[in-house]
Amino acid sequence: MIRPADPADTPDLLAFTAATGFFKPLEIATLEEVLADYHLMTRATGDRCFVLEEDGVRLGFVYHAAEPMTEDTWSLWWIVVRPEAQGKGVGARLLGFVEADAREHGARVLFIETSGLPKYESTCRFYRKHGYEQEARLRDYYAPSDDMLVFRKPLTGT
Repeated sequence: MIRPADPADTPDLLAFTAATGFFKPLEIATLEEVLADYHLMTRATGDRCFVLEEDGVRLGFVYHAAEPMTEDTWSLWWIVVRPEAQGKGVGARLLGFVEADAREHGARVLFIETSGLPKYESTCRFYRKHGYEQEARLRDYYAPSDDMLVFRKPLTGT
């Protein structure tokens, strides 16, 4: 089942996010701050965070929100699947949920940012497989030779 995240989820979400090997320690610390802020205030202002759980095991989570100062533009900030659950459709379920949830809240387009490093090629393939197109590349964004790739998918008329 996919359900809203609660504060008790945070330690497990942080642990399996770190275990994926895709996130730097600074990014895990940032996620911890994002989740704390979400439970204290940003949930009330419209940010959305959900956990996919089966048989009492948290398999993945997503965090998405409307972008301020835009007309119905949304971003997916985090999509993370527990390492042992990867390749089993969990990410696809979560991404489909995000699209439906954002659409239900008036989204017309969804953006996703990721790294352009070779180890993220599977991530890029995943987004392309689900109808996202690479909209931009910001060279040296995260670090020298670590570009930001921006993917885009329209949610209206689909």
